[in-house]
Amino acid sequence: MTICVVDGRGGGLGSRVVEGLRDVASDGHVVIGLGLNRASAEAMKRAGATSIETAPQMIHRRLEGADLIVGSLSLLMPGSMLGEVTPALVQAVLESSAKKVLLPINKRKVEVVGAEGRTLDALIDHAVQRIACLIRSTA
Repeated sequence: MTICVVDGRGGGLGSRVVEGLRDVASDGHVVIGLGLNRASAEAMKRAGATSIETAPQMIHRRLEGADLIVGSLSLLMPGSMLGEVTPALVQAVLESSAKKVLLPINKRKVEVVGAEGRTLDALIDHAVQRIACLIRSTA
């Protein structure tokens, strides 16, 4: 299974998700860090991503071939992450046939009902558990 973790800014969220997926990747699954800038890509590489990409055309190509896309809800909001999320990226995420696991974290004042009250650590733990469940169900 190919898991694409998408993050921007400093890569804090993406690197923590990648770190949580280390055991998953050791089972023959590929975890690709798709950094919306160099710093976020490098943070995911240090956390254990199998490979990284930063070029928009390569990110879009990787999203097309992904089985699972992981990131924050901001990936669906053009202009978020300090402008790093472009309309083309949103389109690529939405058009991908991959399952999407999106954490309800954003700075755009969008509230996802039912997702309130969780810390970032709890959201990342929950996302990693969900990904592991999805992987087991395809095996």
